[in-house]
Amino acid sequence: MFKFLHAADIHLDSPLLKLEHYEGAPVEALRNAGRRAFENLVSLAVVEQTDFVLIAGDLYDGDWKDYNTGLYFVSQMAKLREADIPVFIIAGNHDAASRMTKSLRLPDNVSVLSDDRPESFQLDNLGIAVHGQSFPTRTVKKDLSSDYPFAVPGYFNIGMLHTCATGREGHESYSPCTVEGLRSKNYDYWALGHVHRREILCEEPMIVFPGNIQGRHIRESGPKGCMAVTVNDRGQIETEFRSLDVIRWIKSDIDAADAGDDDDVIGNICGNLEGIMEKNEGLPLAVRLDISLGSRVHTAIASAPEQWIAAVRSAAIDSSGGRLWIEKVKLRAEAEPVGISEGPVGEILQFFDEVRSDPDRLKSLGESFGDLWKKLPREMKEGPGAMSPDNTVWLAEMLDQARHILLSRVRGQR
Repeated sequence: MFKFLHAADIHLDSPLLKLEHYEGAPVEALRNAGRRAFENLVSLAVVEQTDFVLIAGDLYDGDWKDYNTGLYFVSQMAKLREADIPVFIIAGNHDAASRMTKSLRLPDNVSVLSDDRPESFQLDNLGIAVHGQSFPTRTVKKDLSSDYPFAVPGYFNIGMLHTCATGREGHESYSPCTVEGLRSKNYDYWALGHVHRREILCEEPMIVFPGNIQGRHIRESGPKGCMAVTVNDRGQIETEFRSLDVIRWIKSDIDAADAGDDDDVIGNICGNLEGIMEKNEGLPLAVRLDISLGSRVHTAIASAPEQWIAAVRSAAIDSSGGRLWIEKVKLRAEAEPVGISEGPVGEILQFFDEVRSDPDRLKSLGESFGDLWKKLPREMKEGPGAMSPDNTVWLAEMLDQARHILLSRVRGQR
């Protein structure tokens, strides 16, 4: 029997872009989260006496500003060397951009697979063969796995590949491959990287994306970590996801359509947040709220949204003991009143919808705000979510808010 950990997409010291512009953001905790999560990976390997560790690409986030990132990595690998744990690494698209990496002297327990051609390592004492290839450049459009050797007879064969598979939303189409192509190599386990969302593509053989080990923004929400793999003497595989993240990003949809007033909505939110904290192992949380509002409270909230959102943030801090930060609050418009699609108001709403769904018209709308935008103070034009006439996402959100206010006024007159 043997055990190994499969991790990917560490992105050590990945920069956090203008995070300080987020109101109340735990900047220092988020800045150090990647290193703390990596230390959790190393500790897990040592405590559970793992036989080896696989890192399937994007250990780094590109070239470093200095050698501190590399020296930190070496110090962590030295801990694994002391525990007699080998580490196998392939470079992904981000690693390939790092020139400093190539000059870094690594501990002798660390093997970085070649970027010239597929390379194999055999651990004869365990009967294991590890195959893989690093990215030679940042952009790799061919299926690297097509040149991997076939399985070594009598060994447990593992393939390491940084890939988009058949394509994943939000990820560049690098080293595309198919499940059928990977299965043709007759390997027992495929350790994939590049896609930051955990996914098992196939169970016979196991073909796995473990996801990244620490979420860096709201698009990387939910538990993050690695796969712990145990192989018994009959070659049977058991996989278990092990969380490593130290701060977790969460998206939460809240239906407050039946709330009597804005205080009831906040009570609904606090109850929801308590449930979220119970489900997430006591970790500090960064939460985005998407709130659906009913007709009885929308007018008051729409008239002073910033004040109300501040009240939501205050209540969240109080109810969580400071362990939870509201990253953003999005208010979804209530259902339109019956008959509202008729007449002049309906024509205006139709215009809103047409502009919102047309990128060219959104861009034209933004251009009309150009002169006004230049007169705004600097603090309103910087940071996440800042006003920007060339940001179509922001423009669409502003249209939604204007539409919401219009419906509020119309409903108030009915």
